[in-house]
Amino acid sequence: MRKVYTPATAAVGVEEVLRRLEGRWKLIILFHLFDGKVQRDSDFEKLIPGISQKMLAQQLRQLEGDGIVARQVYPQVPPKVEYRLTEWGQSLCPALDALLKWAEQRDSLVNPAQQGAAADAARRRR
Repeated sequence: MRKVYTPATAAVGVEEVLRRLEGRWKLIILFHLFDGKVQRDSDFEKLIPGISQKMLAQQLRQLEGDGIVARQVYPQVPPKVEYRLTEWGQSLCPALDALLKWAEQRDSLVNPAQQGAAADAARRRR
């Protein structure tokens, strides 16, 4: 049975979702794991050049703790660790694809005056 949301409970639910996905690198990590891909630490370091080893480990641990990413450790020397999405984590794919499509619509939906104001604001921030 589907949960029925009020504005207040929806806001709490959205806060919970954002808490699980917040962090500069989490969404980027997830995109590199979609479609059943398996990655190792060294793969992530190549795929995401700006991330430090410490931050990568921290973000992966949080995603694992939230049940989004599964970690497999192989007992060998040197240790081999692989990451993949859990079934629940893989179910995020359509939601994130929808978010990308939503972001793509911005340019076609924002009127020219708003686009000019947004560009001016961006220039002032630099």
